[in-house]
Amino acid sequence: MALLFADEDFPFPAVEVLRSHGHDVLTTLEAGLAGLGTNDSEILAVATRLGRTVLTMNRRDFIQLHNIDPNHAGIVICKRNPDTDDLALQIDAVINTTSTLLGQLLRVNRLNSPH
Repeated sequence: MALLFADEDFPFPAVEVLRSHGHDVLTTLEAGLAGLGTNDSEILAVATRLGRTVLTMNRRDFIQLHNIDPNHAGIVICKRNPDTDDLALQIDAVINTTSTLLGQLLRVNRLNSPH
């Protein structure tokens, strides 16, 4: 089980699947940050203060933030995947094979095989 923080562009159906797999996922909406124009560095700072790994589709900005300061609770960057169940299962698999998420930048790429 991981403590996760889904940023505003992360699909909610994938959040629900991750929750069904036992992960504790907080969304920006639930944290009171949705629609406020909160920048990515503040999202990462909030998630880090809460001890939560960020889930995001915003790869470029979060890679840059990680490179500037890798002292965070983790970042999982994902490619857009219309199959949100598949996306959540890929995230679950990556998380379950990692001993710690602290300071990690993990990548989840869309599968090429249709299913």
